[in-house]
Amino acid sequence: MKLMRVGPIGQEKPAILDADGKIRDLSAHVADIGGAAISPEGLAKIAALDLKSLPELKADRIGACVAGTGKFICIGLNYSDHAAETGAAVPPEPVIFMKATSAIVGPNDDVLIPRGSEKTDWEVELGVVIGKTAKYVSEADALDYVAGYCVSHDVSERAFQTERAGQWTKGKSCDTFGPIGPWLVTKDEIADPLNLGMWLKVNGETMQNGSSKTMVYGIAHVVSYLSQFMSLHPGDVISTGTPPGVGMGMKPPRYLKAGDVVELGIEGLGTQKQTFRADA
Repeated sequence: MKLMRVGPIGQEKPAILDADGKIRDLSAHVADIGGAAISPEGLAKIAALDLKSLPELKADRIGACVAGTGKFICIGLNYSDHAAETGAAVPPEPVIFMKATSAIVGPNDDVLIPRGSEKTDWEVELGVVIGKTAKYVSEADALDYVAGYCVSHDVSERAFQTERAGQWTKGKSCDTFGPIGPWLVTKDEIADPLNLGMWLKVNGETMQNGSSKTMVYGIAHVVSYLSQFMSLHPGDVISTGTPPGVGMGMKPPRYLKAGDVVELGIEGLGTQKQTFRADA
């Protein structure tokens, strides 16, 4: 299933994309795409619906694909080829940092370049959406706790991230720096999440053209690993790292400016398109 949220900011309706590409309204059956609705039981309830009987919705705006995200967790340097382009060693354990949930926006919303930014960068990432509470889970069982996958754009301000004192979070959490969607694609639709093509373009020029197969720590490992340190809850999003081709890794480095248009996508998970604008 391809679950989504459609409507103005703060007024999104839960929806599903049917086999004909029509957006169907789920609001009579679930409160939102999040919480109990994306539990195994909730997803089974949605799967049993006759989609053609549901009202159609117009997609004037697509919102973030999951609601009520309590934690937006990111895994750094998790692609061997990306680590190489940045000159960093592959970490001996997953590198964990947090992205503020206030950064979350829809897949096609404008992204704001923060005041004082000179190094705003792009990163296409595979997002993992948790469907039931995970605590101390084994790697063998970890995927049982995953509701599905989505496109995640881990927008980053590199000077804030690496040249200022402290941790990476402030370079990752600026308003609008977390577009997710267009869909939460349930895991039954993705045969192998570790073999998905991923791409990103800036003003039509391809910058990233990679695959999730170069991920160092796979999804089951990451979910299990995180659950040893914190409980994961329904609606939590894990952004699992990026393939090579980020602006920071270019020679010379290249960064985004107001007016730039970024398009990105992952095989089977849809596409995003954002215009970058200066924050007021």
